[in-house]
Amino acid sequence: MLDQIPAPPVIALRPIAPEDAEDIAALRTASRDHLARWEPDEDDSTYGLPGVRDAIDAALARTAAGTGRSYVILEQGRPVGGLLLNTIVQGPYLRTCSVGYWVAAAETRRGIATEAVRLAKYVAFGELALDQLRAETLPDNLASQKVLARNGFRRIGLTPCYSLATGRLRDHVLFEAPNPRTEHPWT
Repeated sequence: MLDQIPAPPVIALRPIAPEDAEDIAALRTASRDHLARWEPDEDDSTYGLPGVRDAIDAALARTAAGTGRSYVILEQGRPVGGLLLNTIVQGPYLRTCSVGYWVAAAETRRGIATEAVRLAKYVAFGELALDQLRAETLPDNLASQKVLARNGFRRIGLTPCYSLATGRLRDHVLFEAPNPRTEHPWT
């Protein structure tokens, strides 16, 4: 008898809602050591329920303003992470945003982030009609860089002191993926 090959995870994105706070806080608290290495230096409250509630309120305000979208990453209906479309620009000459994501420590290395970013491209290039999607990683975040490469992002360079992460200004590697329906000089 052949060994059964496990089915790949069924991943979906759902807009974040206030009701998600407890699940997200539990995931972030359990994954704090894993996530803190890559995230901006924030106090411990961002991993607990009050901080997650505040973050959800801020995310909903960005959605209402048209400058951001925040999603819960679901695996077979179960929350396993989060995805953000940040700094949405719907200008006359440039339509772009930046994608950021995290997956709970217990759920890594299973293709969840790769699939979530693929779904984010559908939102960015479909519903939002953006010309490009950008991403930034710390130089040593090779796992995230692989997620981006699998999704057609190309490295465009290194920016010094891009953001305050882990308590100090850190360089970031910049990536972008063009909308396949938009002409770009590098394609």
